[in-house]
Parts: sequence; C-alpha cells; structure tokens
Amino acid sequence: MGENRGWVAVVDDEASVRKALSRVLRSAEYAVDTFATAEEFFSAKSAEGPKCAILDLAMPGIGGLEIQARIVAEKLDYGVVFLTGRGDIRSSVDAMKLGAVDFLTKPVDDALLFAAVDEALAQQSIELADRNRVADVRARFSELTNREREVLELIVTGKLNKQMAAELGISEKTVKAHRAQVMRKTHSGSLAMLVRLHMALQTE
Repeated sequence: MGENRGWVAVVDDEASVRKALSRVLRSAEYAVDTFATAEEFFSAKSAEGPKCAILDLAMPGIGGLEIQARIVAEKLDYGVVFLTGRGDIRSSVDAMKLGAVDFLTKPVDDALLFAAVDEALAQQSIELADRNRVADVRARFSELTNREREVLELIVTGKLNKQMAAELGISEKTVKAHRAQVMRKTHSGSLAMLVRLHMALQTE
C-alpha cells in the first residue's frame, strides 16, 4: 500500500458521499476503502494495524451504532468517527459512550475530518500496542507449570521463601528453584517487574 497517514474505511449508503470522502481523504494521503453496507464492511479483508472507520448513522439495515457496537465487542482495530446528516443528541451520546472519537455532521470541514481521523488512528495505535503487550505477557505466563503458578501467586503477595515453603508443603530450596523458573520464563528482571506483569494480566 505504500506510505500513507493511515487506513480509513468509509461506510455510507450514499454513493456520492463515499466518492467525495474517498477523494478528500486520498488527497490528504490516507489509504481509503469504501463500503455501502455493514455487510460489505465486515466481510472485507482489512489492512493490518490501526484503522479508522467513518460511519454514517442511519443506513438501511444495520446502522452506524450497530456497526460500532460490533467493532467494540469483537475488539477490531478501528477507531470510530461518525459523519452523519441526521444526527441527534441521544445518538451522539450513545456513540461517545462506546468510544467514538467524534460525531461530525455533513457537510464537514476537511480540517475537522482529518483531525478526527488522526485522533482515531492515534488512539488505535495505543490500544493495539497495549493489547499486543498483554498478549506477550500472557504467552510468557502460559509457560509456567501449575506449581510455578502457585509460587507466582504467593510471590506477588509478598510472601518470603520460608513462608511459601510452609504454605505449599515443600522445601525452601524447591521454592527457590521454582521462583527462579518463574523469573526466567516471564522474562522478569526484578520482583517489581514480575508484579507489574502480573497486574497487567489481572486488569486486562
């Protein structure tokens, strides 16, 4: 696809709107795909990485809010911007509650549109990085044995080796061996790092 400012999907049932938005966005060096329906949008293969979806609110069949709800539910890599000619306060509130970056009305000023798209792409970059980080941590922790997991849970509560040994009914030497494996498998260079990684999984 080459260098561009980001990938944008325009979902609008009006062909003239799709054509106009595509032309404006491409002129600003965004990569653009357009879709007339939600079905077209969800069935298409999208680019990897952060993306922005510009959604019309009212369309035949599945509308913009339903598309947004599915994007959120399936954790798809799209920041959402609404662009509609028939907006209302309740719809804009619902969209914002689901995480929409902006709720714009037609016709839209190009600068406002670009600012909203850039914000959506930036937010998605951050969220994608966070998800990748958690996935990496989960992969590390999945290598632990059941006993190592037990030791881990005691480590993060601040238990000493002697206390862990007594609680698990094993020797202190064995606890130390398991502790070393926990640190190695999770790539934790310190107790503080191990605790942070463990907390990342709990809050994900």
